[in-house]
Amino acid sequence: MTLENFINEAISPWMREKGPENDIVLSTRIRLARNLTKEKFPIIATEKDLDHLSIKLKEKYNGSNFKEYKNLQYISMSNLTDVEKRVLVEKHLISPYLARTHSTGVLISENEKVSVMINEEDHLRIQMYFPGFQVNNALDAAFSFDDWLEEDLDYAFDAERGYLTSCPTNTGTGMRASVMIHLPALVLTNRIKRMLPAINQLGFVIRGIYGEGTEASGNIFQISNQITLGKSETDISEDLNMIVIQLIEQERHARNNLLKRSKLKLEDKIYRSFGILQNSRIMESKEASTRISDVKLGVDLGIIDGLSQSILNELITLTQPGFLQHYANQVLTIEERDELRAELIRERVQIKN
Repeated sequence: MTLENFINEAISPWMREKGPENDIVLSTRIRLARNLTKEKFPIIATEKDLDHLSIKLKEKYNGSNFKEYKNLQYISMSNLTDVEKRVLVEKHLISPYLARTHSTGVLISENEKVSVMINEEDHLRIQMYFPGFQVNNALDAAFSFDDWLEEDLDYAFDAERGYLTSCPTNTGTGMRASVMIHLPALVLTNRIKRMLPAINQLGFVIRGIYGEGTEASGNIFQISNQITLGKSETDISEDLNMIVIQLIEQERHARNNLLKRSKLKLEDKIYRSFGILQNSRIMESKEASTRISDVKLGVDLGIIDGLSQSILNELITLTQPGFLQHYANQVLTIEERDELRAELIRERVQIKN
């Protein structure tokens, strides 16, 4: 497995699997922040310190296997171009923060279900991904992988405070549990605005698809916990499950109401977006995400037949700036990206008889 394998495909192998409630919940992620004793935390470490740790972890884990997470590959950020880094961000294999920093790297499993960011804000940021709505399964898998690492690594842990992290908001469990969820009907009916305050009061936050500091696009939201101290991992996962179950129910209710009360108007909106995706010669990123969201809703509701969810999920990533430039094998202007984006969408959004 090489870097090319990770950046040539717009969606990870696990994303081709069908998960529970996958018409609404795209993916589930568990992220664990861990630091090592006897090592300076990344925020105060020197470049020499960070390089030493990166080399140590590369030598220990590069090419290793754990259960279905085969052939972990170490990739150094210093060896990547800006476009290659951006592609890994767009696939959620690394964070925007890791892409901007030096003396950092990532370990990625062959199936891309696991990525371990090294020397981000913490020594280790372990990410475990599952398709659809699978918080408990993802949590169990993350714990199992974390235990495997801890057999040879000594984590910084305090009996009262829990896992010690660079940012106080991660201290405690060090865990962020999140789901990526598609809520077009709640957005269309403006009901999402009334739900956001209630979610925030429960200690959870809604962000864009690339996490902190990003806005939601294409009606896709990332919901994750804000509190890690004073709550157990089980408590956090149960709260997230409760919130997501309610959002799924509300989204289904909103979709059914739209079909009952405004079916013609809804079909018109979906088919207009479908026609634009099939025929446009220029497509800006924001419009592409909106149109893809409309068509995805049409597929999920059975309004559009012969178009697979996987194609639309692929387009969400494939139409991002990094992937477009990687596909073209050159740096593109905004205008050139808009033209290539439209071309790639036209090629893929075709009905199969």
